[in-house]
Amino acid sequence: MKAVRRILNKLFASRTLILRPEYHAVRDFVETVPERFAAGEGTLVYKGRNELRRMEYKGYDLVVKSFHRPNLINRFVYGIFRPSKAKRSYDHAILYQEIGVGTPAPVGYLNVRRGLLFDRSYYVTLASTCPYVYNDLFYQHFDYADEVVREIGRVTAVLHEHGYAHKDYGRGNILFQKTEEGIKIEIVDLNRMYIGPIDMKRGCKNLERLPATPHMHKLLAEEYAAARGFDEGECFRMMQAFRSVQPGKIDDLY
Repeated sequence: MKAVRRILNKLFASRTLILRPEYHAVRDFVETVPERFAAGEGTLVYKGRNELRRMEYKGYDLVVKSFHRPNLINRFVYGIFRPSKAKRSYDHAILYQEIGVGTPAPVGYLNVRRGLLFDRSYYVTLASTCPYVYNDLFYQHFDYADEVVREIGRVTAVLHEHGYAHKDYGRGNILFQKTEEGIKIEIVDLNRMYIGPIDMKRGCKNLERLPATPHMHKLLAEEYAAARGFDEGECFRMMQAFRSVQPGKIDDLY
């Protein structure tokens, strides 16, 4: 009976909140995130299909991502069978932290539902201290740009060695800054991730959404190949090919 009661409580709970123990002080904040978004609280960071807002609460500098409401069929699927995008983002962030890959510190997430139908989910992190994104490398001068690219190659290799590949590894989802300890990289937008074996071909293809000059590809290939024990020249060739060929034509090359 207790097991049945737990399942029913899960199915019909209007809100489900998961919070890391060290952030207990912000529980009230996370519980009221939907109302805060509705009131336009905080600073708008991004608004599109999803919405990001930066907010302060009890001395914490927080970023909250509100995921869009799915269509009716997916509201039923997410309501019963699939984890929400906020939960996946939270779980993947913890996996990243466990292997030493940077991402804004996960605080928690909130799922909101109406009966059996899923409604919305919200993912909460500490705000990143990184002021730049990968795309800035093409519009601003950084005397340490090569260091940034090399570190991205190394970090990507760490992810792939552990069987993780970010499915939206694009120009806006890699943050960076230079610190006294070296280059700091943080990866965001973690809800879509491949988990499984990643060979050289799959690994190099994972970089296809990152724009890069031949020089940048060379640096990426050097670090990535060195970290994974691959042939540097072959990695460089694959990275350039994947970046220059239309989607759907990749397999014709190999």
